[in-house]
Parts: sequence; C-alpha cells; structure tokens
Amino acid sequence: MNDTASARARATWISALIPLAVVLVGLVALYFGTASAMVSIWWRSETFTHAFLVPPMVFWLAWRKRDELLRLMPKPSLWVLAPMLLLAVVWLLGQLVAVNAVTQLVFVALLVLSVPLVLGTQVAKALVFPLAFAFFAVPIGEFALPMLMKWTADFTVGALRLSGVPVFREGLRFVIPSGSWSVVEACSGVRYLIASFMVGSLFAYLNYRSNKRRLIFVGLSLLVPVLANWVRAYMIVMLGHLSNNRIATGVDHLVYGWVFFGVVIMGLFTIGARWAEPELPDRVADDFGRGGLARGAVPGSRLWTAAVSALLVAAMPAFALARLGADTNANARPLTLSLAEVGAAGWQAQPVVDPEWVPQFTNPSARAAGRYTAASGAQVDVNLLYYRQQRDDSKLVSSVNFIVRADDNTWNAISTDDRVIGTDGAGATVTARETLLLGFTRPGRTERDRLKVWMLYWVDGQWTSSDMVAKVRGALAKLSGRGDAGAALLLSASEPEAGAADAALKRFWLDNRASIEAQLLAASGARP
Repeated sequence: MNDTASARARATWISALIPLAVVLVGLVALYFGTASAMVSIWWRSETFTHAFLVPPMVFWLAWRKRDELLRLMPKPSLWVLAPMLLLAVVWLLGQLVAVNAVTQLVFVALLVLSVPLVLGTQVAKALVFPLAFAFFAVPIGEFALPMLMKWTADFTVGALRLSGVPVFREGLRFVIPSGSWSVVEACSGVRYLIASFMVGSLFAYLNYRSNKRRLIFVGLSLLVPVLANWVRAYMIVMLGHLSNNRIATGVDHLVYGWVFFGVVIMGLFTIGARWAEPELPDRVADDFGRGGLARGAVPGSRLWTAAVSALLVAAMPAFALARLGADTNANARPLTLSLAEVGAAGWQAQPVVDPEWVPQFTNPSARAAGRYTAASGAQVDVNLLYYRQQRDDSKLVSSVNFIVRADDNTWNAISTDDRVIGTDGAGATVTARETLLLGFTRPGRTERDRLKVWMLYWVDGQWTSSDMVAKVRGALAKLSGRGDAGAALLLSASEPEAGAADAALKRFWLDNRASIEAQLLAASGARP
C-alpha cells in the first residue's frame, strides 16, 4: 500500500469509526443499569475480577488487525438491525424477570453487532475473535456451582475411600476419622474454570492457526481445571488427615489450592506451546487495489443512518420498560403483610421466640412468620416472603436465595425433590419443592434434628415450585400491567419419625391455603 492509499484508508476509517463510537457510547448510556451491574459484579466477586481485562484486550486484539482492516472498506450492513431488534426484545423480557445473565449477554451482543451494522460484515469477519472475546466480560458461570460442588464431593469421597480412609457422607459434607469437611462454593473450582477458559481461548488464538488445534486446546482448558480442582480437593483433605489437621485447614488451604492450580495451568500452557504454529505470511498486501478501498468510500450519510437506526432500535425496550415502571409505581399501594387469618380448622398460633431454622432470602419487601399447632400435636412453621418492584438486589427468584446455605453450621440439606401436595382454588395440581434438612449434633444430645421444608412461589395468583415458571409468569404479569408482585411460602415441620412431617405439612396446606392466598391478594391490593 503506497503512502497516498494509506492516507486515504486512514481518513476513510476515521470517518467510519466516529459513528461506531457514537453507537457504542449510546448503547452504554441506554443500558447503563445493565453495564453498571456488570462492573459491580466484577468489582465485588473474585470469580469475575478478570473481566476488567476484557475491554482493553478486545481493543488490543482489534489493533493487531489494523493492517488487514486498512485494506477493507467500511460498508454498513443494515440487515443487522433485525437481530438487534430481536435482542432488544429479549433484553426487555430479561429485565422484566430480573435475569442478569440474559440482560448482560444481550447488552454485550448489541455492542458486538454494532460493528457489522456500521462497518460491515467483512470487517466483522476479520474481527471475529476479538468480538467473540468480548463475551468474557459477561459475569456468567455461577449457575454451574451446584453441579461442580457435587462433582468435587463425589471425586473426593471416592478417592478417599480408594485410599483406605473411611468416609461418612451427607450431601456436600463428609466425616473422616480425623475430622469433618464440606465442599463449599470456594471448593467448586468455578473460578479456576472461568479463568482457564478465558486465558486458554486467548492462548489458542494467538499460538495456533489451525481451528482443530484451537478447539482441542480450548477443550483442554475447560477439562484440565475441573480435574485439577478434584485432585486439589482430595490433596487438601489428605494433607489435613495425615498431619492431624495441622496443615491445609486454615488460610494455607486456599494458598495450596491456588499454587497447585497455577502449576497445573502453567504445565498446560508449556505443553501447548510446543505445538505452536507460526504466523501466516501477509497475503493481502497486494489486494488493496482489487478489492479494498480503491472502489471508493461509502458516503458518510449511510454510516450515520446505520448509527442512528441502531440507537433507535436499542432505545425501544428502554422506553417500554420506563413506561411499564411508571404504570407499576402509579398503582403501588402501601404494603401490609400478615398471617392474622391463618390458623383455620383448629390450628392455633404459637409464639416463636427462637426459630430453629430461617430461610435465607435476600431483601424481601415484607415478611411474615408464625408457628401453628394442631389439636393432634402437629406443629408447622410458616415463613412468607413478599416481593414487589423487584430489582437486582431484591427479587423473588434469585441465585442468592437459599433454603439453607452450603456453609451453614446448623443445618445440612440432605435431599431436594418435587412433591405434589394437593390442588389450588381452581382445582389445578400444586407441586412444592421438598427439602430434607438434617441438623448437626448438639451438646448433650445423641439424636440429630430432622426438618422437612416445602417451598412454593406465588406469582400472579398461581402457585408453582419452578423457578422458570415463576420467572415467566412474573414477566407476563408485568407486561400486562399487573405488576411484578410475588411471594415465597415456606412451610416447615420437624420429623421425629418417617412420614410425620409430611402429614403435618399436607394437613396445614389443605386447611390454610385459602387464607394464605387471601393475605397475599390483600398485600398486592387485588380483590380475593
């Protein structure tokens, strides 16, 4: 490329990058709540701190392509407006049901699609990896925590037994002769997995030209940290067991884990580097005159048309959400939540001074709790948690709402299953999420407390135990102007003998369902 052509190419690109920058800034402004929520997660969660590196890495990866890009002519692809509109609608639905993963994925996707929209598909093809790499900025992956924790516990217990160490296991906790251990969130390996996936993808892109080699290495970057975390967990327990819990039980527990992980990943990259492929020679240097800018620059009006169209499409769901929010706020009534009418058919309210168990739900708009005893002696505790005008830190269905946390020192969740418990007022079958809790041994007692918990969501006047169904019903209710109010009902009863809790919970539900519904309808301002 001669000096005149190079200068013309740079001038063309500058005129094209200005409307692209306007679109990017406009998208951040329109979806500022989503963008700020992403950054706040990067800041407070060690699992996603690496995401701060993603934006500068995207720009650096694109900068490496500058010579190739100078030989391409920016040419808007207006057909990209169609998928952008579809994604904007998905963002609106995700915002209505308060699913951060959806809204944040869509936000990044809109940023990525603005490149082919304004600069064209040829440019996007040249930047396919930098654009794909941008999705590592989305703080997603914690949904795999329960599965990874279970796998880690399965492997650790199995390896201990193969090593001749007797193990008694309850859920994610297990006891060996030298002490008790539990697999908590930090032991899941999700941090290792996400970090390895991002760095492994970058390594494969920079060091290999063959897509086959790239895919193999990326696959290894996903598999190796999972296996390494299993071995790490087993080694930590064995170190504690063999040292009579003098090492690998405090802060050094985490230190050993990160050192081991670092050694394993460095080994993976060292081995992978042996099969690195050299850079391909630049074969497009002489193509400038035939297929690039020599054909003439696209008029600036087309570039700005694409930019303005993108912002108009992106603004539609934001304005719709603002209107829905205004309608909801206008119809909001003072919130009162009570269990005063609960206690039909001989159930008597009892004072609750020190409850044995309390659900760990974050920031409900209101809560009510009570204890009820039947003439037969059956006793049921009720926890009612009500949400409205939901937001990121206060929503009915959330990954931070727990029946019992994994690191709880009082109760251990043994099993969770769905259970049909009866019907609602319309005769539809109602299913509850049933969790069996086993208490830890208390001083002076040989028996361990057993507690059975039934949990149901009440959304738009209907009962469900499904997170997904509750989310969808909430979104439809908000779209129809009925607001986003919902509640979680948790019924619990002790189980001194098999079947005792089931009978008490089912009797209480049948006797008091209608009165609980009436209280929820009164709280929402609807007529029963």
